[in-house]
Amino acid sequence: MKGKFILAATMLLSAAAIAPSRDQYVNLLPKLQPGQTLTYLIRFRSDKNVKTESNLVIPLAPPASQVDTRGLLRVQILDLQQVSGRLTVHARSEFLGDDTGGETSKNTSQKQESGQRTLKANGKSVEFTISPDGLAEKVTGLDALTPDQQQIWQEWLARFAMAWALPSPSAKIGDKWKTDQPEPAASPIASLSWARDSSYVRDEPCAPALLSFTGDVTPPNGPTGTCAVLLTTAKLMQKSSPKDATPEDFKLHQLKTMGAAKGSNEIITYISLSNGLVVRATEDAAQQMDVVVAKADGSNAVRYNVDAKSQLEVLLLTQAPPQR
Repeated sequence: MKGKFILAATMLLSAAAIAPSRDQYVNLLPKLQPGQTLTYLIRFRSDKNVKTESNLVIPLAPPASQVDTRGLLRVQILDLQQVSGRLTVHARSEFLGDDTGGETSKNTSQKQESGQRTLKANGKSVEFTISPDGLAEKVTGLDALTPDQQQIWQEWLARFAMAWALPSPSAKIGDKWKTDQPEPAASPIASLSWARDSSYVRDEPCAPALLSFTGDVTPPNGPTGTCAVLLTTAKLMQKSSPKDATPEDFKLHQLKTMGAAKGSNEIITYISLSNGLVVRATEDAAQQMDVVVAKADGSNAVRYNVDAKSQLEVLLLTQAPPQR
């Protein structure tokens, strides 16, 4: 699971399970089957503020932005392979509802007219493979989605593939992991990486939320299972000098950058002990960047100060019984 870099360079029937003892290892990879269908609700909010200082006219200065979006994502498992104890998943996903990433409108008269399903796929499918390392490969169809849908699809994938990023798919309560991974997103600050501390903190009761035929999502009200609760804290680290933080692609355009970026994310993930599915995940992120972009000779300098915060929630859903 990667820390999410939200400062873009343009300035991702359950019977109750028996909880294992603290010394018992459990496999946290999902137990999937070809043809299986999963449905997730993704809620994502972000607020990015940008301040610019320059004596120049900057027609392409990155704007401040606010995002508050949600979507219902249905995922069909097409094929599975085991590679050295690691899982490779080939799947297809579609958003349910309108083209904006939100669920279908909740029209009361529609609900009362008939008990037939009114929630339908929008017809834009994304086919992809999750590699043994938990990365998305061979992705097709993502470009056809709206920007909000692309955002929440990537957020869903990062949470769903959480177990792939662990050093071992098997873990027990009290296990801890440390990882350091370069930030893959483009940035005017070179050599950024995420230092992550993860731990299997405890087990808790859990159950999927309920999805009605018309798209309403309600809390679970039936039997619960047990979930492993994983806590991950991630810090954005800068290994380049603030006095010269120029990435290679900026150098190719005869540009120089100076400045610093920092950030922290906290992710809580609930993984079912019975089937390995992510039942719920939440993330709170806060990041800042203060950077000066100038020509290589130091002229035409522009200073960007970016402050961004985001909140994410991913919920596994199960079909609610029809109302009588």
